[in-house]
Amino acid sequence: MTATALLMLILSLTLVWGGLVLAIVNLRRNPAVYADDDPAD
Repeated sequence: MTATALLMLILSLTLVWGGLVLAIVNLRRNPAVYADDDPAD
C-alpha cells in the first residue's frame, strides 16, 4: 500500500469509530426521550 492509501485508511477508520464513540457518549449523557414515555399519564 502506498502512504496515501494508508493515510486515507487511518483517517476514515478514525472518523467512523470516533463518530460511533461520540454517539455512544452523547446517548449516555442525554438519553433519548420518546413520546410513549410521557410522565403526565
